[in-house]
Amino acid sequence: MRNPFLTGCIAAFFLSVALPPVLHGQEKLAQSGFEFLSIGTVGRASGMGEAYTTVSGTSTALLHNPAGLARMGRKADLSASWNRWIADITHYSFTAAFAPLGEKYGAFGISALWVDYGEFQGTMVWNNRQGFVDTEKFTPKALAIGIGYAKALTDKFTVGGQVKLAAQSAGRNVVPSVRTATGLDAVHSALSTWAFDFGTLYRTGFKSLVFGMSVRNFSKEVKFVQEGFQLPVTFRIGIGMNLFDFLPGLSESHSFNLAADLVHPRSHGEYICTGFEYQFVRAFSLRAGWVSGQDENSLSYGFGVQKAGIALDYAYTPFGVFDNVQRVTLRLSM
Repeated sequence: MRNPFLTGCIAAFFLSVALPPVLHGQEKLAQSGFEFLSIGTVGRASGMGEAYTTVSGTSTALLHNPAGLARMGRKADLSASWNRWIADITHYSFTAAFAPLGEKYGAFGISALWVDYGEFQGTMVWNNRQGFVDTEKFTPKALAIGIGYAKALTDKFTVGGQVKLAAQSAGRNVVPSVRTATGLDAVHSALSTWAFDFGTLYRTGFKSLVFGMSVRNFSKEVKFVQEGFQLPVTFRIGIGMNLFDFLPGLSESHSFNLAADLVHPRSHGEYICTGFEYQFVRAFSLRAGWVSGQDENSLSYGFGVQKAGIALDYAYTPFGVFDNVQRVTLRLSM
């Protein structure tokens, strides 16, 4: 193959298939940081159980598989999402993608994800009857900002990537120190690092059958003070298809998209996501999804409404002993 870039992309795809089993024996479960990067915020994706690797055409692909940007079909796409997570934690995300010269020259995109953890009362160990004293109140924060690009290399194969800066702050902490008279010192626990996302999509040519692959949150090891960790690196391989392709009489105004992802995260064991989306007259959608190996949040449901380039997506996830999770996404295509 004469195109070295295409060769490298295909090699990365097969590497993603072979690498997770090799890494399985070297897992460091529950030892990754910046876990906010692995929480889904997009209403459509969450309604399908996060089986979203093969879904393309909107700027939200930046948060799942950047290769999906290349099939937007429009010159611009914007989205804003709100995720009411457990423990009164709220996630927000924003994505935008632009293809001013059409699919031939690819699409550029930007993404932002930030988290509101609320306010906490700080404490520290102290030699008194209670064993501690209150310190100042603090508000932990997390943020990730990325820039991405995707291009269709052929009519079947697309590739995309994103580079992002992720940061997290846990407020000030009091730690032992030999530099002060009291033996204590206040340090600001903040950390930032660069991370990379990469993905591919391959249309087989058999009706709408498509395969996809993504690698997200790849970065070097970082550390808070003395404790080192990696970001939640996640490998995904997905397959998707509109089953109504077998029913030509329905496929013009209806679709029934079925998708499945095999997921290998660094922070816990492998699992499978499956989801479907039924769309009626290209305007109303019903969704449901299932995730294997989850104790509290295996099922999810959702719906969507779209008209004249404006779409509203909602997802609901029962979360067992925790609060139920709700996600809303508003999207505009031009």
